[in-house]
Amino acid sequence: MHVLILGAAGMVGRKLVDQLCEAGSVAGREITAMTVVDVIEPESPAADKHAVNWAVSTAAADISVRSEVDALIAHKPDIIFNLAAIVSGEAETDFDKGYAVNLNGSHNLFEAIRQQNYRPKVVFTSSIAVFGAPFPDAIDDEFLSAPLTSYGVQKACSELLLMDYSRKGFIDGIAIRLPTVVIRPGKPNKAASGFFSNILREPLNGQEAVLPVSLDVRHWMASPKRSAGFLIHAANLDTNRLGARRALSMPGIPVTVGEMIEALERVAGPERAALIRHEPDETITRIVDGWPRNFNTSRALELGFTADNSMDEIIRIYIEEELGGQLG
Repeated sequence: MHVLILGAAGMVGRKLVDQLCEAGSVAGREITAMTVVDVIEPESPAADKHAVNWAVSTAAADISVRSEVDALIAHKPDIIFNLAAIVSGEAETDFDKGYAVNLNGSHNLFEAIRQQNYRPKVVFTSSIAVFGAPFPDAIDDEFLSAPLTSYGVQKACSELLLMDYSRKGFIDGIAIRLPTVVIRPGKPNKAASGFFSNILREPLNGQEAVLPVSLDVRHWMASPKRSAGFLIHAANLDTNRLGARRALSMPGIPVTVGEMIEALERVAGPERAALIRHEPDETITRIVDGWPRNFNTSRALELGFTADNSMDEIIRIYIEEELGGQLG
């Protein structure tokens, strides 16, 4: 079993690589080779904490360049995880780059597979941004996909391509609509949703954080660890159970910004929450107002996907995995 991971250097990509290395198998088969790819070559996962007995290859590639995708698919990997993407805020401000990577990149991948004339499993990371307001109380998989951002449109178009290429038998695809993923380690990125992580990560590291929206903003969230688990479960899933509708919204936690801060106080103390400074940002507020807040994910739950238990748990996962169990 050869596994290819595109976007492997990102937060969820790294968690996915770690979990696959620890498991040693996926979709009921032993992993015999893994290729991890990003626009900047990722570090080998076997270099430090994993002692795998199969080859792990690393490479740099830009999925918006068809020839680079062709070179990766020439090896005919059995399972392909496509996490490569330009994040929401950057896709909104850099129109050309967003479409080049998020949409043309998906098309390049599907076409490269079709030209190789084989049918791998493809797990695509989509987003709840494929939905746009006005929203019902809880969005199910039947709700109209009418995104209000370029990022959401790019993800929705990629979902449609995945469904069509699967229908034609070129790929065996499944699209996983991830909740907003918190807490993202490292430095703030250009995602419009980045502040959801910032207001927890920075205080946990003993630093100030800026909150650009009001306390009553509600959103749908999952941890990086759980998000990587979604992808592996999708790879293990018999897609015949999906029928023609191969895009699934993942289970998450509906939580307000105020409730996030309350969880931070419970887990890390009020002095950490006091490091959050409210500075309203009209642009971020406008984007967030167009995002969904709550979901009915009964279809995904019936297929065995499970959510995090609480925001407290998500914060504790970050402290344990990213801070070594100690606050910064």
